[in-house]
Amino acid sequence: MDSEILHFRTGGEERVLDITRDCAVFVSARGDGLLHLFVPHATAGIAIIETGAGSDDDLLAALADLLPADDRWRHRHGSPGHGRSHVMPALVPPYASVPVLGGRLALGTWQSICLVDLNVDNHDRDVRLSFLAH
Repeated sequence: MDSEILHFRTGGEERVLDITRDCAVFVSARGDGLLHLFVPHATAGIAIIETGAGSDDDLLAALADLLPADDRWRHRHGSPGHGRSHVMPALVPPYASVPVLGGRLALGTWQSICLVDLNVDNHDRDVRLSFLAH
């Protein structure tokens, strides 16, 4: 298994960051197999969604509805509502797997691989990419 860690800076606001190109570069010329992504953080996740047409903002809005940034959370350190960031990976998991065919991601036409980060207190994120050859 070949593996690499990519580093991203998500900034001080909730973010859906498209990392599809980074993933495509990692798998290029590798043949057939499986790309597995893993975020080693308790407050971030990986989503495969359409981006650029509003779906990324819709995802953030849906998460805000499901996980309000208020004082209801028992996990209370950090910014107000920080505890919601620790619950989010149950809805947007910290991993995803994507088939790779001929060194290319086998995504649907409108699918993108995105890092989802609600934690405004931690701006630096890692994503481990692992390629499992066929």
